Amino acid sequence: MELPDYVKARKRNREEVIKEFYQLPEELKEIGRGKKYFLKTYGCQMNEHDSENIKAMLESLGFEETDDYKNCDLALLNTCSIRENAHNKAFGMLGRLKHVKENNKDLIIGLCGCMAQEEGVVSQIINRYKYVNFVFGTHNIHRLPFILNDAINSNDQEIEVMSKEGNIVEDIPVKRDSKYKAYVNIIYGCDKFCTYCIVPYTRGEQRSRDPKDIVREVEALVRDGYQEVTLLGQNVNAYGKDLDYEYGMDKLLEDVSKTKIPRIRFMTSHPWDFTDEMIDVIAKYDNVMPYVHLPVQSGSSRILKLMGRRYTKEDYLKLFDKIRNRIKNVSISTDIIVGFPTETEEDFKETLDLCEYCKFDNAFTFIYSKREGTAAAKLEGQIPQEVAEDRLQRLNKVVNKYFLENNKKLEGKIVPVLVEGISDKKKELFGYTDTNKLINFKGSASLIGKIVPVKVVSAKTWSLDGEISE
Repeated sequence: MELPDYVKARKRNREEVIKEFYQLPEELKEIGRGKKYFLKTYGCQMNEHDSENIKAMLESLGFEETDDYKNCDLALLNTCSIRENAHNKAFGMLGRLKHVKENNKDLIIGLCGCMAQEEGVVSQIINRYKYVNFVFGTHNIHRLPFILNDAINSNDQEIEVMSKEGNIVEDIPVKRDSKYKAYVNIIYGCDKFCTYCIVPYTRGEQRSRDPKDIVREVEALVRDGYQEVTLLGQNVNAYGKDLDYEYGMDKLLEDVSKTKIPRIRFMTSHPWDFTDEMIDVIAKYDNVMPYVHLPVQSGSSRILKLMGRRYTKEDYLKLFDKIRNRIKNVSISTDIIVGFPTETEEDFKETLDLCEYCKFDNAFTFIYSKREGTAAAKLEGQIPQEVAEDRLQRLNKVVNKYFLENNKKLEGKIVPVLVEGISDKKKELFGYTDTNKLINFKGSASLIGKIVPVKVVSAKTWSLDGEISE
């Protein structure tokens, strides 16, 4: 049994990152034959991509996927720890699985992902969720076949959670959710330690993949007909800082662009590491999409300092203006937290003022969520829930106004759209523009997976309606 340890997880000893390669022993290739697995994913794109790896590994063991958790042999939750709501959803699902297991004693239940890296969560699993068969974390996802095999053949809980700086494992198989868009990990972990964020503890030290491995993966996607890649990391802009040679995110974007993949996106960016060279590359290459997700978190420099964000409001606005002025037709989205400890009404009004200035194309807005083990959890001046909820509503009213205003500017224009499928609600084709805006339009299913010109007919707050341009 290996349990999570926050003290170890916080250390950054700058030890050499070891590159390993995934291998599956022959004797494990049939342990799931004739059995079904259910996988539930919570959280960010990194978790979604981890689940693509998990699916491929399970199916290499003979398992078949099902979306019916009441009728499966293996149920696995890939969890998120960024907010309390994600915690509650995962524990609620574990409760439902308990009732299923009461009628199916052979059901194997597992929990993985970021919650598995939390000391408090694993303690609860051991003491209150004894029916959970196995737990593993973010650093040893490649060990799933071995951990699962042990869980199947053991009456004890199998808990293997590593709290270390982390290695890089290549060649983990992947079952991608889309045939047209793909996630590609470029950097793991985070060293920023924003005071509200648990991610540096759950994902470990910043460690960059070899650029040759990244480019090779994208080249394979091009050969397979993929139209878009999203380069993933907790802080993609820090890519290359840990390499022993000079090679940063700007160079990687340029090299990936040269693979001729039609569309390149990246997330998530930290303003601290967003360089002029990155801006130049985005502006230069047509296949690097003119869309930047640039989390600000707060418009108050005082709150930003308490958050450990390493920039002021003025720094952010200077960078924002550079991006807006140098990248043609760029779309910029952001993340904002309200109700951070000690946030005053004046601090909050500074956030509203920043939003009025930036007029973001999209914003993901949240109430501060206290996370065990973070520095902010120990701060005095926690904001009452009703105050935070009121601020969130007022913030959303402001940002939503600009979502619609920016979308309205596209009416009558022809935009390139990657067609992704047919919407369940409108029964029309849907896809995303180069600036990452959702658009619905009528057309033939034969267009799915292609980039086509679409004229914007009307704009809504959250989406566009269009028609195929002749």
